[in-house]
Amino acid sequence: MRICVYGAASPTIDKEYFEKVEYMGSEMAKRGHSLVFGGGGNGLMGAAARGVRAEGGYIMGVIPKFFDEENVEAICDFCDELIMPDTMRQRKQIMEDNADAFIVVPGGIGTYEEFFEILTLKQLCRHNKPIAIYNIKNYYAELIETMEKAM
Repeated sequence: MRICVYGAASPTIDKEYFEKVEYMGSEMAKRGHSLVFGGGGNGLMGAAARGVRAEGGYIMGVIPKFFDEENVEAICDFCDELIMPDTMRQRKQIMEDNADAFIVVPGGIGTYEEFFEILTLKQLCRHNKPIAIYNIKNYYAELIETMEKAM
């Protein structure tokens, strides 16, 4: 199964998040799953990739060209496949098209945006892929509570 992981790009977050997401990546690879992710070398995206790599799993990174051209973010340098579309919108489409399931780990505005788009598409029957929230240290507790009220 190809699992898309959405998560923080920032390297300045709680170390426990890094440990748990890297472990998650290694467990994914041990079970024969591959990673589709945003291609970043830092933050929780990088942690997931390091975990998958440690167990010899396949890694597909998708990061817009301007991230490299404008030094927006460090790019993961050990992807088996690195796709560099022109736009963020294309990035999300490529990630969605290449994933069989999605895991959302702690992150910021970009992670929320990716999560809500993929969740909305599922609600609109545009896909039927599993979506999981990895709620490390109750990071998403308030969001989950809000979503339960909104249903």
